[in-house]
Amino acid sequence: MNSGSRPSIPSGTRCSDGSRSSAMVRTLVPHYCPGMRLTRQRLNRTLLLRQHLLERVAMTPVQMTEHLIGLQAQENLPPYLSLAARLTEFDPHEVSRLLEERALVRLLTMRGTIHLLTPEDAAVLRPWVAARIEQEIRVSQSIGDAREIDRAEAVAALREVLADGPLPQKEIGLRLAERYPYSATQLGQLARSIAPLAQLPPRGCWKKSGGVVYDYVDRWTGLPMGEPDVPDLVRRYLRAFGPATAADVTAWSAVTRLVPVLKGMDDLVQHEDEDGKVLYDVEGAPVAEEDAPAPVRLLGTYDNLWLSHAARDRVTDPEARKSWMGTNGGIGNTLFADGRLAGIWRPVDGKVEIDRLHRDLTKREQAELDEEVARVEALLAR
Repeated sequence: MNSGSRPSIPSGTRCSDGSRSSAMVRTLVPHYCPGMRLTRQRLNRTLLLRQHLLERVAMTPVQMTEHLIGLQAQENLPPYLSLAARLTEFDPHEVSRLLEERALVRLLTMRGTIHLLTPEDAAVLRPWVAARIEQEIRVSQSIGDAREIDRAEAVAALREVLADGPLPQKEIGLRLAERYPYSATQLGQLARSIAPLAQLPPRGCWKKSGGVVYDYVDRWTGLPMGEPDVPDLVRRYLRAFGPATAADVTAWSAVTRLVPVLKGMDDLVQHEDEDGKVLYDVEGAPVAEEDAPAPVRLLGTYDNLWLSHAARDRVTDPEARKSWMGTNGGIGNTLFADGRLAGIWRPVDGKVEIDRLHRDLTKREQAELDEEVARVEALLAR
């Protein structure tokens, strides 16, 4: 149902049926109001609600990974912290088991970075983001001049190299270097980009070391690669990250030309932000109250929570983000208080060390931080 002709409803007002959240349950607006004007604060709380960061939930790691359409996993620790921050019960060794049993998989997908995914999502997301990965190949310093190899020829050569099964990235590069006049390092980087290669365990397993070993993700999981249902992916994104614009979906996925897709989805409803910008959403998706409590959470260096909107200001501000950014990415794990990036922390010898705070915490927030620190240290000790 397209609600573009509906008048805007100021935040905090009643829906047409006169309903309002009860005093006992302040998290949700129980009757969805298409055409709402959503403040920055309400968008913040709604994002946290849909990310399951207002309150932990009883889901399995696979269910949460599916809901979030993958977890950013460029480093090993962040996906574990992401799950621990969202689930009422979490055993990191279960994720290791799921990786070994091929019920979860690590694959280069959104934004040209490694994500922890379900096999079903891996099969469709990689083809969907292929054009973006191709752009990365053109500018990648680590691939260098190896990008000049004819693509079809390189894909065929890689297929021959991996014909007998998985190989370490270094070995893949060395074998390709027997055919092409480029360094093994460049060729190994090229291989991971031109083909859907999964990083196999023990890579990504809890407290296990090991080099990067690759195999074709469809051979590893047993699921053939498929064409994505783009409108369905948009709906899933909105359920986990919305309400949002087409530019937000692009920021999350790095897939472009999505404006016609969202405009053509008649089942989406429309809201407005404080500036009058149209935000698309799934009809019936929950919207949080502005004053819903947002407890302290400790997350990793990267989390899709703050990487999945064009302005990236739903949970951060420019100064906080600047303090987190280093020359080559984030400089530490992140601390969120009252729904926003409020500090940096590091794991040191199994303990949580607060590196910096962007502001003083209230007594309530300090108590919440103490509780979160205890939870994370218990996780690190496992």
